[in-house]
Amino acid sequence: MSSTALRRISVATLTAALVVGVTAGCSREDASTGAKAKSTASGGKVRIGLVQVNQQAIFFNQMNAGAEAAAKKTGADLTVFNANDDAVQQTQAVQNFVQQGYDAVIVEAIDVNGIKPALRAAAKAGVKVIAVDGIIDDPAVDVQVGVDNAAAGKQMGAFVNAYDSAHHVTAKIGVVGALNSYIQNLRKDSFAAAVKAKGATVVQTVDGKNTQEGAATAAENLLTAQKGMNTVYATGEPSLLGTVAAVKSAGAQNRVKVFGWDLTKQAIDGIDAGFVAGVVQQDPKTEGTKAVEAAVSLVGGKTVTKKIDVPVTIVTEKNVDPYRSIFK
Repeated sequence: MSSTALRRISVATLTAALVVGVTAGCSREDASTGAKAKSTASGGKVRIGLVQVNQQAIFFNQMNAGAEAAAKKTGADLTVFNANDDAVQQTQAVQNFVQQGYDAVIVEAIDVNGIKPALRAAAKAGVKVIAVDGIIDDPAVDVQVGVDNAAAGKQMGAFVNAYDSAHHVTAKIGVVGALNSYIQNLRKDSFAAAVKAKGATVVQTVDGKNTQEGAATAAENLLTAQKGMNTVYATGEPSLLGTVAAVKSAGAQNRVKVFGWDLTKQAIDGIDAGFVAGVVQQDPKTEGTKAVEAAVSLVGGKTVTKKIDVPVTIVTEKNVDPYRSIFK
């Protein structure tokens, strides 16, 4: 990647690299003082560690692509860490990045509360901290980049209300969530409040555990248990993928309308088939770009707004075409 170094690493690799990072002689001052010092391990470049959730979901890979492009443009040295859905590995990665003298860490947190001690230690050591997507409410975070998930869940609730009104339907809604995900619970709760306020009923919530296989099983059980259900709301990419698969497997395309988060080819196929009515599409590439730009600016001593909002789009049959080339 031209002059900008990009690495994708696992926790074992990062831990092993710690010895190299320390013996390379970073010029960061004593971490206990909290003083900021620029790392020289990458020839004077800003060194940024991106702590990612996984590298299976399209969403996270698009975020990585945006971050990589921004690092190349700004001349920063970016390392992407893959936690493989393990919150403990994320904490260890932050700690290791700090010990190796990185200038900034960007975190897409699995556990937004559990990661806080590591981020506080990073901030004390003079490392700039950027939270992306998942909201981490803590003074250690210099900048929060991403979607207002509660507001977007409410926006999707209003969309479902308008859809039902236009089609003269009273919604009986099943939710396929990820109850271990803070941000997906925000999407679930704000959506439910919005639809209930207009007379809809949430008949059942099932836990897809933030995996496609788990969501497919949960959605199948939901479809079997709730014969009168006419709407399903999926709170994330794995939940929506699993729901689409379950609806097709059960032959329920004419029985329910599906609404959810994060486009995939399968979701677009569902839109074309008519049973997926609306999908909240985030802009993860822009989130990655903005996070790296914020990190570089902060390390350079510039002022950056505390919150950088990235808006969402609700994709329907009317505006899906521009996304087809992305999700082939």
